[in-house]
Amino acid sequence: MQYHHDGYIGRDPRIRTAQGTGIDRTAELPETMDVLIVGAGPAGIVQAAQLTEYPDVHTRIIERRPDRLVAGRADGLFPRSCETFQAFEFYEEIAHEAAHMREMSFWGPKPDDPTQIARGARADDPPAYVSEFPILTVNQARVIDYFARRAENGPARININYGFEFLDLTVHEEGEYPVEVKLLDEHGEQRTVRAKYVVGCDGARSKVRDCIDVEVLTDPADQAWAVMDILANTDFPDFRTRSGIASDKDGSILLIPREGGFLTRFYVSLDAPTPENRERVRATTAEQAIERANRILSPYTVDVKEVTWFSIYEVRHSVAQSFDDVAAQKNPALNPHVFIAGDACHTHSAKAGQGMNVSIQDGWNLAWKLGQVLEGRSDESLLQTYNDERQDVAQKLIDYDKEWSAMMSRSPEEMAGPHEIVDFFTSTANFPGGFDTKYPSSTLIGDGAAQELAQNFPLGMRFKSAEVSRVCDTTTVQLGHHFRADGRWRLYAFADESGQAVAELADWLENSADSPVEQFTPAGTDIDSVFDAKVIYQQGYHDVDLGAVPRLFMPKVGHRQVIDWEKVYAAIPHNDIFEERKIDRAGALVIVRPDMYVAHVLPLSARAEITEFFAQNMVRTKVANFS
Repeated sequence: MQYHHDGYIGRDPRIRTAQGTGIDRTAELPETMDVLIVGAGPAGIVQAAQLTEYPDVHTRIIERRPDRLVAGRADGLFPRSCETFQAFEFYEEIAHEAAHMREMSFWGPKPDDPTQIARGARADDPPAYVSEFPILTVNQARVIDYFARRAENGPARININYGFEFLDLTVHEEGEYPVEVKLLDEHGEQRTVRAKYVVGCDGARSKVRDCIDVEVLTDPADQAWAVMDILANTDFPDFRTRSGIASDKDGSILLIPREGGFLTRFYVSLDAPTPENRERVRATTAEQAIERANRILSPYTVDVKEVTWFSIYEVRHSVAQSFDDVAAQKNPALNPHVFIAGDACHTHSAKAGQGMNVSIQDGWNLAWKLGQVLEGRSDESLLQTYNDERQDVAQKLIDYDKEWSAMMSRSPEEMAGPHEIVDFFTSTANFPGGFDTKYPSSTLIGDGAAQELAQNFPLGMRFKSAEVSRVCDTTTVQLGHHFRADGRWRLYAFADESGQAVAELADWLENSADSPVEQFTPAGTDIDSVFDAKVIYQQGYHDVDLGAVPRLFMPKVGHRQVIDWEKVYAAIPHNDIFEERKIDRAGALVIVRPDMYVAHVLPLSARAEITEFFAQNMVRTKVANFS
């Protein structure tokens, strides 16, 4: 963490000074607001955690429940979510309490006695090529808690207003707050509030979605599962390893170790639902699911001491055909005012564990764009890119989940052997890991003409971290782990061999009236308040002279205007980032969005191209003077 730049802090530095709407913020829900988030699940709460970084934006988040979620629901967190937690500065804490996956084991009928199961194969979980982050399991409630703490302790002091049920909304053509929203408050009384923007994060049966007439394509259910969190004793040897278990005749189990060392989640397959048996399947009890689990596990047994959560669900694949109130109209002259995110956009099986993970990315994608627009940094048309980017991701999620859930539901005789599922699991691991998302060229993603300068930082994909040396203290760090979800753009300048070209670029960025730093940074703010520029030298840290580093990369910041030393890095000779990421030795500028996706790759000699790129999505402000 970095702090003290605004003066000495003798308390928890995660509790930051209130600013803007965070000063004298009322606990009661007001009559008007800039953003109203409906639902405090993963998609909604990450937006609150991001929008707290925009304290001039009045954000409110409501939740139908009377209090915080306690148990149940999603639990699997894949590496992209871990990267996100790192950006929001709570990864180390949540990882400490979570269970960590290292392998997945696959069990099937013994060849010589198919009435009993045997381990057929193991696979790294996730495979090593995916990420430096692990897969974690921890209750969804704790994920929400951490994001909620970030939102409430941030400058805007955003907290959750519990006990509010969404009823209806109307979008008016005029007015400062064009979205009229009807709610039922905690006392059962109807209230009307107005907002500039509303985001429906209210689940698979979203009322917000219904109000904006979004079409949803849904496949009929053909699978049903019992899901239960249990405390149990067993002789099954992989009880603390993620496992897929297929029996000869009694179905299958997906076993997931949970946080705390004792809790385990079982997904137990049930009979395929039909019109004739659907009610019976839905009426399956925990005791019946446990009995079935013991038949599947034979010759092993599980003695359940407590069921802490139990539910029955039918697998349905659904995806909304638009993610805002105007996308379906395909009229670029209109800008959206109502959005949906998370389960309101896509539902699928729990087998791939993607619901919470994809929902978090939905919310982050939208939130920083709302912040940029409402603080006057970007034109309202920026909000159209949310639907353009995330709707395609949702469709690919459904396609992947159909493959994976079908694979997990196949009987052993339908498969060529354990290697078939292992091969699929390993070869497709980037998708559940969260790293196959690739946004197309747009006002936020460049054309890729200079992609060869940094081949392993593909445009439209998340910025993949690599180890470097931080020059000021010689510490080996992950470059991507210094990324913060603070609404800033990142300019990663990979230096040329002599350092001359990167020095000339830094001078232009800082001092030219034509540079985006000068044109888009508000007057009276730090030079890095919009663009966080970092430099990575090809030489080892001993050969980097900090006295010769351009001032852009060692700026004076904060109320005290003290030097930020932590923006200057050097390659590690035996683990060279230039080699790993295939960066041209002539250097390259890698531009990364506020949600960690690579927006552009340009040569260090670029000038007009940099400003022209940002002019597509940013509004010119009063010229700043950093001299």
